[in-house]
Amino acid sequence: MKIFIDGKYYSERDAKVSVFDHGLLYGDGIFEGIRAYHGRVFKLKEHIDRLFYSAKAILLDIPMSHAQVCNAILETCRKNKIRDGYIRLLVTRGVGTLGLNPKSCRRPSVIIIAGKIQLYPPEYYQRGLDIITVPTIRNLHSALNPAIKSLNYLNNILAKIEANNGGCEEAVMLNSEGFVAECTGDNLFIVKNGALFTPPLSAGALYGITRHTVMELAGAAGLEVSEPNLTRYDLFCADECFLTGTGAELIPVVKIDGRFIGNGKPGKITRQLEDDYHALTKASGEPIYQ
Repeated sequence: MKIFIDGKYYSERDAKVSVFDHGLLYGDGIFEGIRAYHGRVFKLKEHIDRLFYSAKAILLDIPMSHAQVCNAILETCRKNKIRDGYIRLLVTRGVGTLGLNPKSCRRPSVIIIAGKIQLYPPEYYQRGLDIITVPTIRNLHSALNPAIKSLNYLNNILAKIEANNGGCEEAVMLNSEGFVAECTGDNLFIVKNGALFTPPLSAGALYGITRHTVMELAGAAGLEVSEPNLTRYDLFCADECFLTGTGAELIPVVKIDGRFIGNGKPGKITRQLEDDYHALTKASGEPIYQ
């Protein structure tokens, strides 16, 4: 595996960052997870747009242009012979001194890893996930805004630990008002009476690129799509439920907090949107190999 670090490529064994990098010391940095399908990088522009928005929000100057980042991702995929895979893009504040002040960091660091990922075992895509609501709430907008994909993911990790302790792969996170925000790494959708619902960004949901893609696919299929505040009651009484994310793609949920969703099996609309999503990934994206 060849890993991009600040304009150079290193073997997996030799790819290293300084112990004084503020991304390591303080989680001071941002990231994106991106997928490649059939020799194309899916939604590349949208991911890099979001990266630059996250950077702007934390006053981090990425030392590469939008086009340069895109080209580096494609080249990293080529060097690793990626046709179907996962790209992890990170920008850290860079090497500094001990202490929080980012002024000690002279230059941010850009890292690109292109490899493989499998978030959930294949059988879960067939039969669906069992998930639970956990005590850890989503970060407040007035604290660390959930819209920022920062390297500080401890909020989500604590919720994931609670899910694992409860015997589940994934967890529903509520916000401080008790409304559904999202899961630890995925956005959440429910289907009720043929319409699609997902928590609004104001509830703490990440502006998910897969989320947005699925909403567009649903609209094109003639489904009504809305973003109201949702409670656990709404989830329990849904006809269908599924999660979306770059790594997870689209995965059904069949039980929440011990309650079966609908008939306890992945629903018809969920399956149709899965098919539509996979069809889109076959024909869309930035070509890696010209």
